[in-house]
Amino acid sequence: MPQQYPFFEASGDAREMGRQHGEQARDQIDGYLDFLASSLQIGRAELGVRALRFQPLFQAHCPELLIEAQGLAEGAGLSLADALAAQLRGELGQVNDGGCTTFAIDARGTVSGSTLIGQTSDNPPELEQFGYVLKLRPANHPALLMWTFGGMLGYHGINEYGVSHFANALGGGPSWKFALSHYPLKRLILQQQSITGVRQLMKQFSVCSNGNYMLSDGHGTIEDVELTSEGPFFPFGHPLFQVHTNHYLCKEHACDTNWRHSPTDSFPRLDRMQKLIGDRFGSISLQDIQRFLSDHEGHPVSICRHSHSGPDGPMLDRRGKTVVALIAEPEKRQLHVAFGNPCENPFVTYGLD
Repeated sequence: MPQQYPFFEASGDAREMGRQHGEQARDQIDGYLDFLASSLQIGRAELGVRALRFQPLFQAHCPELLIEAQGLAEGAGLSLADALAAQLRGELGQVNDGGCTTFAIDARGTVSGSTLIGQTSDNPPELEQFGYVLKLRPANHPALLMWTFGGMLGYHGINEYGVSHFANALGGGPSWKFALSHYPLKRLILQQQSITGVRQLMKQFSVCSNGNYMLSDGHGTIEDVELTSEGPFFPFGHPLFQVHTNHYLCKEHACDTNWRHSPTDSFPRLDRMQKLIGDRFGSISLQDIQRFLSDHEGHPVSICRHSHSGPDGPMLDRRGKTVVALIAEPEKRQLHVAFGNPCENPFVTYGLD
């Protein structure tokens, strides 16, 4: 039976929007926090203690999100510490996990003449039960659509200006430092009106760990940025399309020392997605991208990643399976979302109109 993610909406000032979000996603938030504590092998109380260490950073760098987190806590019947823990994820244990394949294609590569951007997100399969699509209409910022989970205020999505972002974890590289996680930044990106604004934001915002951002906007600009705890770096890619997986491509960090910390399947996934796009460039349709994200070459570590079994039973590494596939059309202000493996479930279209 095909599945799709729940859809929630919220609007108003930061506190009210957080409260509405928390009320609707109460079960997903509470379940995710239990899962996060279990994953880090700590109790919920210790999870909250660790999260509150980051509260001054929220106050200093994104005070509106702190207010929204307070509303989220009120709506979900949880503490502020719980709401902050949801914004920090594995950073509470200095764990940077997940495996994803991101892409962005210039309008000259598509049959519609519009940009296409998106990703698969490979994570523990438990995250499927905590995920949902969220439409927000903030009082003082652009409207936005996100796929998110467990009360996270910032994740993958698109705003009313067409600014879109998707992301990959990166292994190795600059050391972890005490700073905000990437997730508040992901929300702040969706407050920008163009890639120019995103670039400026990234130069000013300090993050604790390393990750890759695939970006686009309503003007058709595409860009890839590897944002580390030392700042942003820009990989050299194809001028008309970009693909990224879970290893460094920028000249400053692309080396064997860092690649040893990357999942081995990152390299064939990159090659495969580049080939799929390159072979069809100039006539790529939305349906082609849906097919690319459902690709199984190299199974079990393919672009569309499944849980699989070996002689000793289930075999799941830290990247798990594909829990969502996402495609944005920035000029159309649309986000297409498939629950879990896109080979098994349809893409559902959401718009900002």
